[in-house]
Order: sequence, then C-alpha cells, then structure tokens
Amino acid sequence: MSVQTIVLLIIVGLLAGMLSGLIGLGGGVIIVPALVFLLGFSQHQAQGTSLGILLLPAGIFAVMNYYKKGFIDVKVVLILFVGFLVGGFLGSKMSLTLPEGTLKKIFAIALILIAGKVLFFEK
Repeated sequence: MSVQTIVLLIIVGLLAGMLSGLIGLGGGVIIVPALVFLLGFSQHQAQGTSLGILLLPAGIFAVMNYYKKGFIDVKVVLILFVGFLVGGFLGSKMSLTLPEGTLKKIFAIALILIAGKVLFFEK
C-alpha cells in the first residue's frame, strides 16, 4: 500500500468520523463514495470495508460524549442493534447477488431520496 493511499484513507476516516460525531453519518455516505472514487475500490469492496469499521468500536468516543449528555437511550440502541444485525445480514446477502452497476444505482437513488427528504420535508 502506497503512502498516498494511506494518507487518503486517514483523511477519509477523519472526515467520516467527524461527520459521524457531528451529524450521525459517515460510513455509507462518506467512506463508500471516497473508496470508490478516490481509491478505485469496487462498490462491493467499499461497502464491505465500511461495514468492517462498524464491527470495531470506532465510534466509542463519540458515543461516550453523547451518552454523557443524555442523548442515548440504551434500550433504543439495543433494539436498533438487533434490527441492524438481521438487516445487515439480509442486505449483504442481497447486495452480493447484484451486479456492481445496479448496486451503485441503488446507492445513488437512496442518497438522493434521503437528501430530498432532509432538504425539503422538514418537520
């Protein structure tokens, strides 16, 4: 692995971590596109790498800060965690059966729909 690649990975990780701590997003929105466009990963490789970060306690310090301020309901986290486990398993099984082009289109449509919802339909 080249020094340039390592530096890019560190920058992407820092940006994703900062956005994760700041507004609750990072993995899919920052890491996946950065790995695909900056480092030439396939969509599957980028998604797998992003998910690999979730398996490690990468966000523990951000979680501790939010918990100390009373913004984390542990019961809700545990319930979401169970759903995430099952959903992650099923979603990865589906993803691995799709061609990369189809997967990229689904990813892009999801980002557009989420951005539109956040931008135009505030509560």
